[in-house]
Amino acid sequence: MILLLLPVFALSQKKTKTAEDNFNHYGYMVNMSTYEELSKQGLTDEEICKNLGNTAYLNAKYDEATYWFSKLFELNDSSIDADYFYRYAQALKSTKNYRESEIWMNKFKKANTNDVRALNHSKDENYLKELMAPSTEFTVENLSSINSKESDFAPSFYQNRLIFSTARDLETSKRTSTPYLNLYQATKPNEENYSTATPFDKELKSMANESSTSFSKDGKTVYFTRNNFNKGSFSRDKKGISRLKIYRATLNSGLWGNIEELPFNSDSYSVAHPSLNEEGTKLYFSSDMPGTLGASDIFVVEIHPDGSFGTPENLGPKVNTESRESFPFISDSGILYFASDGHQGLGGLDIFSIDLKKYDNVANLGNPINSPYDDFSLVFDEERTNCFFASNRPGGIGGDDIYYLKTIDCMVTISGIATDKDSEKAIPNAMMTAYDGFGGIIGETIANGDGEFEIQIPCQESQYSIAGNLVGYEEGLLLLFTSPNEKEIKNLKVEMEESSKKAVVGADLVKVLKLDPIYFDLNSSYLREDAFENLDKVVAYMQKRPDVKVEIGSHTDSREEDSYNLWLSDRRAKTTVSYIISKGIDETRISGKGYGETQLINRCANGIICSDRDHQLNRRSEFIIVD
Repeated sequence: MILLLLPVFALSQKKTKTAEDNFNHYGYMVNMSTYEELSKQGLTDEEICKNLGNTAYLNAKYDEATYWFSKLFELNDSSIDADYFYRYAQALKSTKNYRESEIWMNKFKKANTNDVRALNHSKDENYLKELMAPSTEFTVENLSSINSKESDFAPSFYQNRLIFSTARDLETSKRTSTPYLNLYQATKPNEENYSTATPFDKELKSMANESSTSFSKDGKTVYFTRNNFNKGSFSRDKKGISRLKIYRATLNSGLWGNIEELPFNSDSYSVAHPSLNEEGTKLYFSSDMPGTLGASDIFVVEIHPDGSFGTPENLGPKVNTESRESFPFISDSGILYFASDGHQGLGGLDIFSIDLKKYDNVANLGNPINSPYDDFSLVFDEERTNCFFASNRPGGIGGDDIYYLKTIDCMVTISGIATDKDSEKAIPNAMMTAYDGFGGIIGETIANGDGEFEIQIPCQESQYSIAGNLVGYEEGLLLLFTSPNEKEIKNLKVEMEESSKKAVVGADLVKVLKLDPIYFDLNSSYLREDAFENLDKVVAYMQKRPDVKVEIGSHTDSREEDSYNLWLSDRRAKTTVSYIISKGIDETRISGKGYGETQLINRCANGIICSDRDHQLNRRSEFIIVD
C-alpha cells in the first residue's frame, strides 16, 4: 500500500544487484530486507546502507532510516551524494531530532547551494516554530467509522459518498492474487457520521491495485489510478516494475464502463493521483515522466471538449522540488494542494498549498494537519464543511488512516501551580507553556506571584504536556491527557528543580542539598541524633527522583589500625544504608562502601598530631550520585 507514496510510483518484485547510486532503485529492492541477505548478494557496505536506509525512508520507517543513514556516513572511504544529507535530515526531523536535523540540512545546503530545497530552507530558518503553532480554528480527528487495520487513504467525494483506497481486503483474503488496494465507499446521511465502508463498484475492480479517484461535477466521469495491467496480469518493464497509470471511465445506465487508459501513460514511467478542476477542463496528476525535476512532480494537462488531451506540462520549480511532490488536489477556487517532502515541513510528507492564479509562494498548512510523519491526499467539498486527508501519525487504527478537520468549538482550561521540587514552595513568574503531542506550542502564560497559572488549549483527544521554565531552574514537565468531554483541569502541580540540585553523576548530596556534615563518634558506627534530620532530606530527595541512585561512602580518621578503620567505616556505611532503606527507598537504589582512612580531607594522617576537631572532619559519610 505504500507503493502510491513512493517517488516513482512503482511496485517491484524483481531482485536486482547493481552498484548504481540510485535512490529509487535501492528503494525497490523490496525482497532484500536484512544486512545478511544483502551481503550474500555481494553488495558493499555502502550499497547495503543505502539500500536499507532508502527502503526504510520510502516506507516511512524513519527511525530505521536514521540508523542506516548514520551507518552510511560512518564509512570513511565512502563518497556520499549530498542527497543523502537531505534524506538523513528529513528522517531525523520525523523522529523529532530537530537539532541534529538542522546540522545535516546545513551540510546539504553547503553542498547544493542552487537546489530548490536548499533555497527554500534558507528563506526562513525559524520555520519550525511557526509551523508547530496550532490552528485555533480547527483540530483533526480520526475517521474511525471507516478506517481499518490496514492502510486507508486518498479520499474523494462522489455525490453523498466518500470514496477512498484501502488495503482492508488483505485482512480476510488468503489468496495470494488478491491486490493490495481496492476502492471503497462510505455514505453520509444528513449530518451523521459516515457509515461503515463497503466496496465501491465491481466494474472498476480488477486484480490490479486501484486508488486515487477524481469525479466530474456531473458524476458521470471518473479518473482513477491503477497498476499497469493487461489481460489478467501485471505488465512490467525491463526492471520488473509494474508502473502506475491513470484510467478514465464513464457512467452509463448506472454502470461504470468504457474504461480506458490516458494517452500520456507509459510503461516506462508512472502517472498517478488525478484531480479535476471545477470546469473539468484540466487534470492535475503526479508523475516521474521525462522532464520531472525530482523523484516525482505535479503536472497538468488540458482536457479538450471532445475528451482528448493536450500535452502534459510540469508546474515548475515553484511547486516541484528535487524530492517528492504527489497527491495533488485542485480546489474550485484554483488553489492547488499537494504533498511534498521537498518544501520546508515538519518531517515526512507535509501538505502544502499554492494559488495557481497568483502563482505566489507555496504555503505549509502547518499543525495540526501536518505532523512529523507522512500527511497527504487532502480533499474538501465545495462548501468546505468536509475536509479529509490521510496520515500515518501515531494513534491511528492502521498503517495509514483518514482524518477529518473538526472546527474548534470549545477550549479546555488548565490551571495549577509551579512549585519547587524539594521545598514545595510556590515559584512565582515562571513561564508556563502547553505543548501538543508533536511538540507544537498550543498555549503560553506566566505564573503569577503565587506561582499560579491558567492556560487554555483546544478541545482535542490527545496527549499534552505543561512545561515550566525560569532562570535558575531546570525545566519542569508534566504530561497529561485530555478528551473532548473535559472542559476544565484543575490543581495541576508542575515541579521545577533548582539547577544547582540537578542530579549529576559524581555529585555529593551533602553539597548539593547543603546538608550539615553527618559525623560519627570515635570508634562508633551508630547514627547520631543530629544525623537523622539530614538523612531524611536525602530520603526526600531520592523519593522525588526515582531514577537517582546513591552510593554512601563512609570514612574514619587516622587513629587506630588501618584494617580496623576499614571494618569500622564499612559498618558505618551499612548502618546508614539500612536507615535509608527503612524509610522506603528501594535497596537497588542505595549502596554503601567503607573507605577507612584512605580518603582523608586534611593533613591528619598517621603520626600527625591533630586536634579532636580536625580528626572529626574525617569521620564522615558522603552521598555520591552514581549511574
